[in-house]
Amino acid sequence: MATPETRYARCGDDYIAYQTLGEGDRDIVFMSAWFSHVDGRWEEPRFAAMLRRLAAMGRLIVFDKRGSGASDPLQVADPTWEDWADDIRAVMDAAGSQRAVVVGVGDSGPLACLFAATQPQRVQSLVLINTGAKLTRAPDYPLGLEQDEVDVFLKRTKETWGTGGVADVFSPSVANDERYKQWWARYQRMSASPGRSTAMARLVFGVDVRHVLSTIHVPTLVLHRKDFQFFPVGLGRYLGDHIAGAKFIELQGADGFVYLGDTDAVLSEIEEFTTGSRRAQDVDRVLATVLLTDMVGSTNTAVRLGDHRWREVLDTHDEIVRSQLASFRGRLHRATGDGVLATFDGPARGIRCAQAIRDRLRAADIEIRCGLHAGEIELRGDEIGGIAVHIAARIEAEATAGEILCSSTVKELVTGSDLAFADRGRRQLKGVPQDWQIYAVE
Repeated sequence: MATPETRYARCGDDYIAYQTLGEGDRDIVFMSAWFSHVDGRWEEPRFAAMLRRLAAMGRLIVFDKRGSGASDPLQVADPTWEDWADDIRAVMDAAGSQRAVVVGVGDSGPLACLFAATQPQRVQSLVLINTGAKLTRAPDYPLGLEQDEVDVFLKRTKETWGTGGVADVFSPSVANDERYKQWWARYQRMSASPGRSTAMARLVFGVDVRHVLSTIHVPTLVLHRKDFQFFPVGLGRYLGDHIAGAKFIELQGADGFVYLGDTDAVLSEIEEFTTGSRRAQDVDRVLATVLLTDMVGSTNTAVRLGDHRWREVLDTHDEIVRSQLASFRGRLHRATGDGVLATFDGPARGIRCAQAIRDRLRAADIEIRCGLHAGEIELRGDEIGGIAVHIAARIEAEATAGEILCSSTVKELVTGSDLAFADRGRRQLKGVPQDWQIYAVE
């Protein structure tokens, strides 16, 4: 599916940015947080993959609430959640959608509940993920955040917004992933200014839709990752207990964002709930040459250069790597912040690509090390797995600065080529059975 075109819906005199993707006999409205950008999210591969998976279940509709992203700001002096509920209706009308599966994640969950209660004729079913009816504690509601915790969060948000701040709150699994943090910082800046974001977040923590839960009469699925600390799992249980007929499922994981962690577990539950069946796992086993690269001394370099210069270094690294992968028909599966995981349909191309990446990065004063192995891998969409990936990773860890190491399997597969190798002996690779003969590409 190609990246969709952004269009605008009208809500009074305001314009609301929205996109549609996919087709089918059902519409799915996916609601984002108080901050979002309909175009910026496609820059993060995992976010894009999640949206495309949802679009395979029906026609996906996404939008920026007024006050965020590419939409107009709210023109009212004291905006309410009812104003944002109008955004959903306006976008559905513009997209020609009469009824839809409404998916609310995180702070958009209360808004999804309100819309389902007040506009049941427009809601086919309701999906609530990592959210609650009220996100802060009250005397009769011992769940969620204390007010002092909210104040600390809002202060930190305002001070760090646009620099990748609070990544540890919503996405702990990638909090140290430099590449993700770069995108996250840019996405924040695209979504809202520090002041506007903080003002909208303050609205989020003031919402309380507990009184409307008993009036929700559409099929409802509640999913919550049990180790997501910011909005604890008790919030999800409360929803499941107070919405008539709701199905509550507790999932593994600590990330608040669906596109991180075990995304497939979340999406499979949504798919079964909305379509009545789960899609069979798309697993293909193929022979491939796996390449892993890693920037040498990246942590010390980042400290020495500072954030701004380090981002420039990473941008240069990414541009060179991507261009060389394209030249040698490599497939990028994962960017690891200061390295990549890629595959090739031929070992010689994998080796020559590693050489080209190393040489061009060296010319830019960036030193890397590389590891290659050829073996059977499992393909699951854009993700790959299998022992071959682990072997390549362990070989890469054995390499020194500027060195390209490979397994004997790779060397044997390019017999007859002009590639030359130096014997580095047999080594026991951590977590991998038996000793492996390792060679350096000369």
